[in-house]
Amino acid sequence: MDTNLISWSDFEQVDLRVGTILEVEDFPKARKPAFQLIIDFGAEIGILKSSAQITVHYSKEVLIGRQVVAVVNFPKKQIANFMSECLVTGFEDENGDIILTSVERKVPNGSKLK
Repeated sequence: MDTNLISWSDFEQVDLRVGTILEVEDFPKARKPAFQLIIDFGAEIGILKSSAQITVHYSKEVLIGRQVVAVVNFPKKQIANFMSECLVTGFEDENGDIILTSVERKVPNGSKLK
């Protein structure tokens, strides 16, 4: 195995939560094709913004109302003229395009990966 091993306490520091995409906008100022997402993570965390390079497999219409898994405890990151507040997770397909990480069934916004 080539992966660096981490401790359980290292893993516990990554705050992975489920949120529902409320709004999706084109992001023409991004270097690579991307959308700007507004995501509801429930009452505890609230509404966060993210930039996601997911334009190959997803349209804006398909994304609205979809639940995604995101890291919510990274520092904010400036991307062009946009401040990304969380990292939406996904996996690369055979062409390097992102397939979103999702939950099998709907869960409450803000649910934490256990």
